[in-house]
Amino acid sequence: KTQGIDSSRIGIYGGSYGGFITLMAMFTQPGVFAAGAALRPVTDWAHYNHGYTSAILNIPQEDTVAFRQSSPIYFANGLRGRLLICHDNVHFQDAVRLVQRLIELKKENWELAVYPMERHGFVEETSWMDEYKRILKLFEQTLL
Repeated sequence: KTQGIDSSRIGIYGGSYGGFITLMAMFTQPGVFAAGAALRPVTDWAHYNHGYTSAILNIPQEDTVAFRQSSPIYFANGLRGRLLICHDNVHFQDAVRLVQRLIELKKENWELAVYPMERHGFVEETSWMDEYKRILKLFEQTLL
């Protein structure tokens, strides 16, 4: 405990860019968050929307360092808390690459939920319900 804050009871979650931030927080700040839920996250900016990322990071072929430093997949070894990844069909190959990396790193404290019929913004009530039930379960099991 630090000044009345029990770090074993801190969680983080976010969707889209917030999902990316959740992954970066979980991977680069081990021990700060006991649990995190990354919803529809970008896991590697090199494969994301060129128009969006090129204005910020240039292009992968010209600035490999910026892309490597900005992509959660390269920091996956830092995972300590429990992680839930909820992914739709947007750049799903990157979610698969991250899962493979977690397997290679022998991480066991993660889960992947896939919503293959959804686009980046969910529209189906059943998808929303499933996703937030999973987040609630993660936080109840880990933070309470």
